[in-house]
Amino acid sequence: MCRLGLIRYLVIVILFVVPVKLFSQYLTEDIFKFSRALGYISSYYVDSVDSKHLVEDAIINILKELDPHSVYIPADEVKEMNEPLEGNFEGIGVQFNILNDTIYVISPISGGPSEKVGIRAGDRIVEIDGENVAMIEITTQGVRDRLLGEKGTKVNVGVRRKGVDEILYFNIIRDKIPIYSVDAAYLVDDDIAYIKINRFAMTTIDEFLEKLNLLKQKGAKSIILDLRGNGGGYLDKAIDLADQFLEKGQMIVYTKGLQSPKAESYATGNGVCKGEKILILIDEGSASASEIVSGAVQDWDRGIVVGRRSFGKGLVQKPMFLPDGSMMRLTVARYYTPTGRLIQKPYENGKEEYERELFDRYEHGEFLNEDSIDLPDSLKYKTLTNKRIVYGGGGIMPDIFVPLDTTPVTDLYSKVIRQGVLNSFVLEYIDENRKVLKSNYSTFDIYNERFVVNEKILNDLLEYSKENDIESTPEEFEKSKKDFRLIIKALIARDLWDMSEYFQIVNARDKGFKKALEIMRNWEQYQKQVLNAQ
Repeated sequence: MCRLGLIRYLVIVILFVVPVKLFSQYLTEDIFKFSRALGYISSYYVDSVDSKHLVEDAIINILKELDPHSVYIPADEVKEMNEPLEGNFEGIGVQFNILNDTIYVISPISGGPSEKVGIRAGDRIVEIDGENVAMIEITTQGVRDRLLGEKGTKVNVGVRRKGVDEILYFNIIRDKIPIYSVDAAYLVDDDIAYIKINRFAMTTIDEFLEKLNLLKQKGAKSIILDLRGNGGGYLDKAIDLADQFLEKGQMIVYTKGLQSPKAESYATGNGVCKGEKILILIDEGSASASEIVSGAVQDWDRGIVVGRRSFGKGLVQKPMFLPDGSMMRLTVARYYTPTGRLIQKPYENGKEEYERELFDRYEHGEFLNEDSIDLPDSLKYKTLTNKRIVYGGGGIMPDIFVPLDTTPVTDLYSKVIRQGVLNSFVLEYIDENRKVLKSNYSTFDIYNERFVVNEKILNDLLEYSKENDIESTPEEFEKSKKDFRLIIKALIARDLWDMSEYFQIVNARDKGFKKALEIMRNWEQYQKQVLNAQ
């Protein structure tokens, strides 16, 4: 039997996953037919057969035939893929980069085991458990393999530190290290909270509420919730976040599938943001859980959604573990917004066409011009409070469109970013100037107001680029200066403080953020224009 035959009939795999009694109604002639064929191959095939590879290959291809989001994950990748959603991993707790073939500590994670024993930003890890790890062309994965490990296990790390001649040794006890899903949270205009969430993980709601509470204490009365580029995550965490904004009894989402009965989720009335003005930023990278939150807020006319049409993923995946520790994420249901909108974009033409859809949007001009979006009347729905028109069938359409920023950047800028030269340059600059920077700019506000990326820094970057085989013309360098000044200042701020400070700098030139701020500053005008439209 050819491999296509195996792929077509490998339903038998299910029998290896879950007790047979759960699938007794699906035991068909085809299943037994394949079981017999597999037995013949094992017993009589002319060459040896790698059955493990054969089965994995078949599962992968079967899932490809179902929908674009049902996937197989090998056992050795399951833990790594789950870490960002579980909200933690086990290790020593440092952010690092490999610079000049040396492991460079960007910063120890606050409260983590490395910070507790005295590891500092700028330290270079040169030994791990007696093994030299400097100048051996170590990879990021090589660092992870040596530093990650079970909670409670020990690792001995040797570091070189500026101003200290000998290697410093630290015994570090590994622990659970948090992975944060809230990238940034800061106050704008004294009363506007900006919160950016990068995914919906186990810890997302706790992080969101903690950050929001601090901002409220500083005077926040309205919220810009940035879900751009947020590809989703746990369904229940999206429900929990939407619950913060809605009134008791208002539907958030419902799901249903052939084997999954309809399940409805409603607001509890215990949310902490029911009175605040809410604006949600989305774009073509906002998917799944992000679309649940923005869809619920939009359907109840609770806030204003700003940006570009979201990705369009309305399918729910359930993790199903296999005996060897591998896993399937199998689509078990579709989800619908409170108005009944299914926002899943079509996938009937295969995965390749599905994955091209965003590129097609760009080619058709949708990212630049709202009028290029053509959705049929059959996809029209009316919001539940003000009865205004919204659309289903391929993402959440924003209430206010913001075109993609197509401001051109030079080839020089692109190469310096893409080849990692800028990041290395900034790391070296901070390493040489950390004490001076900390002394001159004791707070971020002072830094943001006073620090200037001067001509010397830019010229040093130009020379550094040439040393890394990136050439440019004087005209190209001159055109790049504005972009370099912004990103260098932001990267330094990220190293000295955190991601919130990084976004405070880059958002100053972000079209979507600036539009959101304009709307917040003129809320009554936009509320009448958008939310009360018939």
